[in-house]
Amino acid sequence: MHGTKESANVQIEHRAKSRRLSKRPPFECIALLLQGGGALGSYQAGVYEALAEADLHPDWLAGISIGAFNSAIIAGNAPGERVDKLRAFWREITANPLLSWAATMGIPWTRGDFARGLFNQMSAAIALCQGAANFFAPRHPPPWLHADGTPEATSLYDTKLLKSTLERLVDFDRINSGETRLSVGAVNARTGNFVYFDNTTHTIGPDHVVASGSLPPGFPAARIEGEYYWDGGLISNTPLQWVTDYGPRQDTLAFQVDLWSARGDLPRNLAEVATRQKEIQYSSRTRANTDQFKRMQQIRWALAGLLSKLPEELRDEDEVTILKDAACHKAYNIVHLIYRAKNYEGHSKDYEFSRLSMEDHWCAGYHDAVRTLRHPEVLARPSNRDGVFTFDLARDGRE
Repeated sequence: MHGTKESANVQIEHRAKSRRLSKRPPFECIALLLQGGGALGSYQAGVYEALAEADLHPDWLAGISIGAFNSAIIAGNAPGERVDKLRAFWREITANPLLSWAATMGIPWTRGDFARGLFNQMSAAIALCQGAANFFAPRHPPPWLHADGTPEATSLYDTKLLKSTLERLVDFDRINSGETRLSVGAVNARTGNFVYFDNTTHTIGPDHVVASGSLPPGFPAARIEGEYYWDGGLISNTPLQWVTDYGPRQDTLAFQVDLWSARGDLPRNLAEVATRQKEIQYSSRTRANTDQFKRMQQIRWALAGLLSKLPEELRDEDEVTILKDAACHKAYNIVHLIYRAKNYEGHSKDYEFSRLSMEDHWCAGYHDAVRTLRHPEVLARPSNRDGVFTFDLARDGRE
């Protein structure tokens, strides 16, 4: 991210850094949950940079698709190297000399919403035709000229470049040491079952991470232990439920970083319809899931309080033993950071891999996280009745 006018702007804007915390927040687990969204994923890298500056290092990373790639890079490197490795990844996959030259030279048609929209459309068209450096490449010959049943016949692009990139930037031995928990979601292409590859139950390799981002028909299914897996976003693009419902119950500070906003304006034309369809589909009802989780936590807290008031002679009853498993007084802070698309970004924003847009997304994530961390309640253990606190800078309107 150095050596261009955009990079200079990033460095200037980053002077308003996150305040380094004097001590760890009062939670047993800090979780970073990263949604899928292709080229928008550098927003998550910006968020992580702000968290790292504040000395907030996740104990558990859970990701889908591009969120899985970012998660693996973070979990697979030492804390002091993570931001640099994220930066290397995003610089590599957005390397395009022509587009970078146009942005660096400040050509007027990259300025203003209409002109920038044309630039982004051209960038997305280049990705469709040429792929993205060190990420994916178009198949030659095309899939319909390959024999049925081969990976070449079932996808438009080859992702061998992505696997090589991950092998260079991720220390999978570190991931499998269990120092940081990592979960990446994928879908079994044969059974349709959703699965999380988790380093507490699996030995994670590059194929597991690639599987999480193997969105058909663009990318081929990833083969793992005789089964084939597609992008987890086909079923659920947000890993919140995996951490809250299937992980161990523990006081948790969860940063939920979404790349798609469920809220938006009513579309005015077919292009905007396509954009809103993607946003609604891939936002995966994050707020609805959060509200459902809050309701469940209210029940768990109420049940725990009720059981504590039972007479001694009833506490060993079989029914009470069953209820004890559901009751708990654990607390959760769920902090939403959601990318807000610009007016000029259309339905191709998830495969528009220009360096200029990558820088914009990174900066947006960084500054959203910095503004969020200014609020002390975000890092404080909730004291309300249900033991759940949710924070969304855009919705709550607090700066």
